[in-house]
Amino acid sequence: MTALTTHDQIAAYRMLTLLAGLKLEVRGLRLSGRSCYQIIKAEFGMTGNRRQVLEQYQALIDEMGIKPH
Repeated sequence: MTALTTHDQIAAYRMLTLLAGLKLEVRGLRLSGRSCYQIIKAEFGMTGNRRQVLEQYQALIDEMGIKPH
C-alpha cells in the first residue's frame, strides 16, 4: 500500500479518480450528486459533451505525465 503524503500526490490521485468516474459516466453510469463531468468542466474549463471532455481530460493527464500505479 502506498501512502499519499504530498499535495501533488493527492492532486494526481484525485485527477485519476475523476478520470475513472468520467469513463463510467460515458458508459452510462449515473450518480447522485455532482457528476465527475460537471466537476472536470468547472475546474478545468473544458467544454463539450462527455466524450469530448473525456478526450480533452485524458490528453491533459497524459501531458502532465500522471500515470496510474
